Amino acid sequence: MKQLLLLLSTLLLFSCNQVETKTTSDSTNEIEQWLTFKGKPNMPKIVLVSGDEEYRSEEALPQLAKILATHHGFNTTVLFAQDPKFPGIVNPNYTQNIPGLEKLAKADLMIIFTRFRALPDDQMKHIDAYLKSGKPVLGMRTSTHAFKFKDVDVKTSYAHYGNYAEVKNAWNGGFGRLVMGEHWIAHHGDHGSQSTHGLIAPEAANHPILNGIENGDVWGPTDVYRVRLPLPGDSETLLLGQVTDREKDLNEKDPSLGMQPTDKKLPADRNDKAGKSYNQNKPMMPIAWTKSYLTGPEGKPGKCFATTMGASTDLLSEGTRRLLVNATYWLLGLKIPSRAQVDIVGTYQPTRFEFKPTELAGGKEGYWENKNRLITTFK
Repeated sequence: MKQLLLLLSTLLLFSCNQVETKTTSDSTNEIEQWLTFKGKPNMPKIVLVSGDEEYRSEEALPQLAKILATHHGFNTTVLFAQDPKFPGIVNPNYTQNIPGLEKLAKADLMIIFTRFRALPDDQMKHIDAYLKSGKPVLGMRTSTHAFKFKDVDVKTSYAHYGNYAEVKNAWNGGFGRLVMGEHWIAHHGDHGSQSTHGLIAPEAANHPILNGIENGDVWGPTDVYRVRLPLPGDSETLLLGQVTDREKDLNEKDPSLGMQPTDKKLPADRNDKAGKSYNQNKPMMPIAWTKSYLTGPEGKPGKCFATTMGASTDLLSEGTRRLLVNATYWLLGLKIPSRAQVDIVGTYQPTRFEFKPTELAGGKEGYWENKNRLITTFK
């Protein structure tokens, strides 16, 4: 009997100690809503903002953050989309919450990889303040359409950020057009069956962002995005996206769906809806470029590196990783290494790009079922 009472007392004491703590990652005893990777004390601070439903930015950005911290000494913090009911659990399908954006106030660089987010004003204000300060931006893949407030039941002061913003000023086309140089237009390659080889634009052969990069080094199984030519303002194209057909059979168990960097078959001419012949590589679409941006009279001018590459599977390519690291140095005004160290840090097994429903798991609504997406998974 005494042993039973002792056991019950121990269980009661344990349960009393399991009080939910304040939600922050500043203490190991509290729920982690973001990841921090320490570099060197005097090196720049980089905040990486993930949040897309398809291309697994929640996998790509932690790996990029680890590469930047481990090999180059940058201090990095990765933010994630989460349902506020379940802090510490990544839910890419929840479009209205990315905790930690206040960390942009002390950031030297923002790396953003989001898709159609409708964040509340108390979060958007941190992005807005960052851009008005003129600090640099590195935008990846779906960040051409990073925000969407149209047809979303959210009251916002930042509708002009949305991909479908139609205003009579510089914000027409939203964040994508103003900051990155283009918003969402369409897929140019065939989604899921054509991959992208990066070819150096002739006029950019000596650009330092391309240090250590040759034709074809940048590769990804994600297809080329369409953009309007020429890109606006002072945009400078660095890489063109050569569309290549998958040469082997579709393999849905392969994160790259059977596509490989060795695929060289170019697509044949095809006819558009009007019966006019065209070729997907004539002209090739830019897939990486630089440009400057200005948010308005109250803002300071800043610079951006934009790429429509960057899905988690794209980071399996050494050339793609090197492109992102080189762009980071360039945006921060630092000398770019002749051949930057970009080896994978730890284990990296990205999953294929696809839309996945938020499913019930363990009785928790909003739990992202793929690999139990606890934020600590990505440490």
